[in-house]
Amino acid sequence: MWTRQTHIKKGGQVELPPVKEQISKLISSALESLGGVFAEGRTQVERTRDTKNGHFATNVALTLAKAAGQPPRKLAEQIVAALPASELVSRVEVAGPGFINFFVAPGAWQALAGEILAAGEQYGRGNVGGGTKVLIEFVSANPTGPLHVGHGRGAAYGSTLASVMAASGFEVAREYYINDAGRQADIFGVSVWLRYLLLRGIEVRVPAKAYPGDYISGIAESLALEHDAAFERDAATVTRGLPGADDPEAELDAYIARARELLGDDYRRMLDFALTAQLGEIRGTLDDFGVRFDRWYSERELVTSNAIRHALDELKARGHTYERDGALWLRTEALGDEKDRVLIRENGQHTYFAADVAYHLDKLERGHALLIDVWGADHHGYIARVKASIQALTGRGDAFEVALVQFVTLSAGRMGKRSGNFVTLRELIQDAGPDATRFFYLTRSNDQHLEFDVELAKSRSNENPVFYIQYAHARCASVLRQLDEKGFVHDAANGAANIARLSEEQEQALLVTLSRFPEVVESAALSRAPHQLPHYLRDVANDFHSWYNAHQFIIDDAPLRDARLNLMLATRQVLRNGLALVGVSAPEAM
Repeated sequence: MWTRQTHIKKGGQVELPPVKEQISKLISSALESLGGVFAEGRTQVERTRDTKNGHFATNVALTLAKAAGQPPRKLAEQIVAALPASELVSRVEVAGPGFINFFVAPGAWQALAGEILAAGEQYGRGNVGGGTKVLIEFVSANPTGPLHVGHGRGAAYGSTLASVMAASGFEVAREYYINDAGRQADIFGVSVWLRYLLLRGIEVRVPAKAYPGDYISGIAESLALEHDAAFERDAATVTRGLPGADDPEAELDAYIARARELLGDDYRRMLDFALTAQLGEIRGTLDDFGVRFDRWYSERELVTSNAIRHALDELKARGHTYERDGALWLRTEALGDEKDRVLIRENGQHTYFAADVAYHLDKLERGHALLIDVWGADHHGYIARVKASIQALTGRGDAFEVALVQFVTLSAGRMGKRSGNFVTLRELIQDAGPDATRFFYLTRSNDQHLEFDVELAKSRSNENPVFYIQYAHARCASVLRQLDEKGFVHDAANGAANIARLSEEQEQALLVTLSRFPEVVESAALSRAPHQLPHYLRDVANDFHSWYNAHQFIIDDAPLRDARLNLMLATRQVLRNGLALVGVSAPEAM
C-alpha cells in the first residue's frame, strides 16, 4: 500500500509533500494529458548520483517506448513538453536514450529549512505503512547466559528497524521470546545447582557439558545467600549410579533427572530463581543499550495456555500431519521445506519446532498482519520449515519474514575481559559506550559480516563516524551559546523572509541532503535496511561541517545571519531525528 507522505506542522497543518513526490505528480499530470499509452505509464523518480545531471530523473519514456512504438527519446521530449508549469523546477533536460532529468529551483531547497523547523520531530515521518500491524521479534536469546556481542548486533538492528518502521506509518510491536522451557533451561538450572552444592561444601563433579562461566557461580552464590540450605542434598545421593564422563550427554541428562528426583517441587523453585536472575541481567543490559520491548513472551505460556495443542489440532484438521514410527510429523516438504519435520516425538514430548509453530500462530491470531523475526545467520536453515508451517496453518506464508544478522568479530587484541569463552555485550558497552556500540553495529547491512573496531569506536576523532555526527549536533548548540554571548537574538521570521540569501554552494548542498531524510527513513523501513540511516547522517554531518568551516554564522548582517541560523537549526533537527531513530544521543556539548 502506497500513501502520500506529508510533513506535519506542530499545529497540525499539512505542508507540501517532499520535492521528489511533487516531481512525480508533475510527470503523472503530463502523462494523463497525453493520454493513450502515456496514461498507463508508471512514474518512477530517482535522485541522480551527480547533481550536474539534475537532482531527479525518470525513465518513464524508456518503459513506455515499446507500447507506444516510438523511440524513447522522442517520447521523452513529448512528456517534457506536456509538463505543467512549476516554480519547483528550474529546467528539464532529456538525456541519453530517453532519461528525463529535473533541475530543482534553488528556492525549493531554500524553503525546506522552514518546513523542517515547522515539522520539528515529525520531519522524516510518513505513512507508507498505512497502519499495518507488524510484530518484530528480536534478540530472544536463551536466558541461560549473558548476551554476547552477536546478540548486540541483533538488538541494535531489531530496535532500529522497529523505530524506522514506526516512523513510516506501521503499527509496530516489539517482542522478546523467552526460551524458559525445555532441555536448555534444565541444563542451566543443573549447572547452577551443582555449583551451589560446591559452595555449600558438598563435593560433586560438574559435567563437562554443563554451562561454564563465572556468571553461573555468581547465580549459585545468590541462590545460597537467599535460600541457605534449602536445595542441599548429600553428595552420595546426588552422584550414586550416574554415568561416567565418557558419555557427556548421558551424564548431563542423568544429572537433570537426579535433580528433579531429589528436589521434587523445589526443582522448579530453584530453576525459576536461576532463570529470573539471568533474565534480569539480560533485561538490564538491554535497558542500558536503549532497547525496549512491548512484551516478553514466555515459552511456558505456550504450554500452560494449550497453544501448542491448539496449533497441532489446527494442523491435523487441515490434513497437514501424519504419524510415522510413533511420532507426529508435519508435511513441510510439500510446502517448500527440504523434508518433513517432527512435531511430537515417540516419547510424547513436543519438539522445539512444535513450540515455534504454536508461537507464530499465536502472533498472527493476535492480529499482526506481518511477522518479522530477527535471527542469527546460523539459523538460516530454519526459515523454510517455519514459513511452511505458517502456510499450512493460515495460508499466509508471505506474512512471515526473517532478517538474518551475520556474525560479529572484534578487532584483534582490543578487549581483555571475558565471561566464559566470549565477550559479553555489557563488556563491549562498558568499553566502547552505548552510543558508539549501537552506531557501529549499524554501519553495515545486517546480511554482511561486521568487524567491530573497538579502538575506533572509543576515539574522539573525525574518523569515528558517531563522534563526527554528534560533534555536528554539538557545534549547532555551540553556535547558539556564542550567539547569546555576543548579545544577538535569533529572529526566525526574519530568517524565513530572507531565506533566498542561502545561495552559497555549501548551503545548497546541505539543503539537498536534508531533503533526502524522509526518503531515507522510508527506504530503510521498506527494505528492512536501517543501516541506511547512519550513512545518511554521516552525509548530513559532512555537509554541515563543510559549510561551518567555509562561512561565518554570527555576522553583523542580520538577514543573512538569521537565514543561516534557520538552516543550522534545521540541520540540528534532522540530526536529532535521525540519531533518535538509531538510538544514539544528540549531545549539546562534546
